[in-house]
Amino acid sequence: MATTIRTQPRMRAALATTLLLLAACGGGGGGPAAPVAPTCEKGQSFASTFEGIQATIFEKHGCTQDLCHGSATQGGLDLRVGASWENLVEAPSRLSPLARVWPGAKERSFLWQKLLAKSDPSVEIAGSPMPSGRPALSADELELVRLWIYAGAPKEGTVMGTEKLLDACLPDPEPITIAPLPPPPAGKGLQLVMPEWTLPASSEHEVCFASWFDVTDQVPEEFRDSTGEFFLFSSQEVRQDPQSHHLIVSYSPSGPEVLDDPSFGAWTCKGGSRAGEACDPLAKGACDDGLCGSTPRDGFACIGYGPPGQSFNRYQVGGAQQAQAESTFYPGVYALMPMKGLLYWNSHAFNMTASDHVMHARQNYSFSNDRRAPVNQIFDVSRIFAASAAPFTTETVCSDLELPRGARLFNLSSHTHRHGQHFTVDLPDGSRVYESRIYNDPVDRKYDPPLEFDSPDPAERRLHYCSFFNNGLAADGSFDVDLVTRASRVPVSAQQTIGTCRPRACVAGRVGAACDGAGDDATCDSSPGAGDGDCDACAITAGESTENEMFILLGQFYVVDVPASASAAQAGAAPAAADGRAG
Repeated sequence: MATTIRTQPRMRAALATTLLLLAACGGGGGGPAAPVAPTCEKGQSFASTFEGIQATIFEKHGCTQDLCHGSATQGGLDLRVGASWENLVEAPSRLSPLARVWPGAKERSFLWQKLLAKSDPSVEIAGSPMPSGRPALSADELELVRLWIYAGAPKEGTVMGTEKLLDACLPDPEPITIAPLPPPPAGKGLQLVMPEWTLPASSEHEVCFASWFDVTDQVPEEFRDSTGEFFLFSSQEVRQDPQSHHLIVSYSPSGPEVLDDPSFGAWTCKGGSRAGEACDPLAKGACDDGLCGSTPRDGFACIGYGPPGQSFNRYQVGGAQQAQAESTFYPGVYALMPMKGLLYWNSHAFNMTASDHVMHARQNYSFSNDRRAPVNQIFDVSRIFAASAAPFTTETVCSDLELPRGARLFNLSSHTHRHGQHFTVDLPDGSRVYESRIYNDPVDRKYDPPLEFDSPDPAERRLHYCSFFNNGLAADGSFDVDLVTRASRVPVSAQQTIGTCRPRACVAGRVGAACDGAGDDATCDSSPGAGDGDCDACAITAGESTENEMFILLGQFYVVDVPASASAAQAGAAPAAADGRAG
């Protein structure tokens, strides 16, 4: 989660490779398709990523044949050129409550589930897996579809990283603006919209800014708590532009009297016809078709942002650790959200293209009046910065989380950065209940029925979770100079706040040899005086940028009363806001 990518002279030649690696955490592409170059060394070229998917997935695998999703339009789906995108994106499927493709979310996309089920028998879907009567898609083909969905399933433009999977030439990427998340129907829920902020080209930023909200007139009485200050909700969904790495939305109990504090900077309209004009954050509609927000500032987790002493006087009410996320609580479980007040928006994103981009985010809440149990959130950061593997080595970091007695665990997820390659969670009996291998699109595992943790023995209520971190080793054991932590790629602000990346190994010349600091390139020369050395590889460092690392377990549970005579059964999670506030 970070700030600006510095481009030292020796870094510029490798910047394109670096940004491609970072693309796994954001995505790219969108806008009108650029003309394809008339010649292509790879032998084929496409005007967009989706055009490549049309040719190499739908057509190559026979999905467009007349008897399939051609003229016969099985299941009402037409995958022929000119009709396929409109028939897929946000279109309802006939056999599933899922959309055929839900922008940003493969788990909520019936197309993805059908394709995955062909190679993974554990995936249960309605109807037959796809492609019907033909071999399953390859791992690269599945990854192509996954990246496209993650990037918002754009019809035009290039999704960064898909040119390799297609083995084809594509237009240069432009930033994606994802399709807006539809708000819930009136009286059923509400939507919060993040004030826009500009993400410069070829940069990574973690910013913080504030806004004032008041949704009192959108909440029917039956969904309010006894104080009349909060509403109850049972699900939430976030959709952001795919450049986003995380979004944390926090509520501050501070009143309107703090809005004039100079720490917020100027309050101005973000987006719309009055963009840039001064605004009153308390005035509804002050910006017409835009939103009123404070001045964005770089910073980690909004620490130090706002009036003095307010950094920890707030709690999380929304957001996600990836670009898109949806959370539906177990039946009867609820959370509380204030109906008005001060919000802090902590947005971390990076832009791998040559164009500036305006960032967007929307969060939905679905009302509930079923208040049997408040939700408890797992956000365990007890070893958040534990990873420290030396250059060109690997390590496994583990931690334990003890759940309260009576916990009912219904959701688990995880968060690392790009060196985190395998995240697992095990119960005390050794059974594995969670596994994820894609750091920027982690598995969101739901348990129905929930896992129960009733033992009086705390050891029987512990989750043992681990992540394998790879600091620069390729699959064959050779040194990977693009994967290893590089001092020249760590944002300046990250070096100044959390993780200091001091080079200890060579990335050019005598690759892998020991060296001592950014000024010791000569030690790395392939021969004395060759001038081809580069001392730039660091141990994994703690920090918010994608070049640094984090280690976080996430999840949700509720708690039931356990009779004194109850005996141990399973294992569990960690207490959070027992009052059911979003957290």
